[in-house]
Amino acid sequence: MKNSNDFSMLLTSFLSKHLPGQRNVSTNTVMSYRDNFKLFIHYCTDEQGLSLKSIQMQCIDRKMILEYLGWLEQKRGCSISTRNQRLAAFKSFFHYVSAETPDYLFQCQQIISIPMKKTAGKVMNFLSPEGIHHLLMQPDTRTWKG
Repeated sequence: MKNSNDFSMLLTSFLSKHLPGQRNVSTNTVMSYRDNFKLFIHYCTDEQGLSLKSIQMQCIDRKMILEYLGWLEQKRGCSISTRNQRLAAFKSFFHYVSAETPDYLFQCQQIISIPMKKTAGKVMNFLSPEGIHHLLMQPDTRTWKG
């Protein structure tokens, strides 16, 4: 399948057949993945100077994906969570490509192995013992409702 439009054929099949048919993902997931790839194509044409026809599987490698993810964070101001979501879409796509086109297996494995960035955990705010005591003293225990 190594030809000039293998990326477009694989992407079309992934979005229109594989995700809704074989994986049974929601319409929102398909649209999210589609939007990610639209943005990636925009990145390839505007930032990398590639023409639409020259975006082929053999030119999409680990380095390009990492540069794209960096561009998302630095130029577009995306959060780490958004970056990770975009990376998840690529990982799903390249799992599909590796099964459909074993010619790209090594390339796919390199992209799939890109780690997610850690995000800052949510800080749990706890009540002080005084705060708990104050909270427990609020109900009027002399009444049935209290």
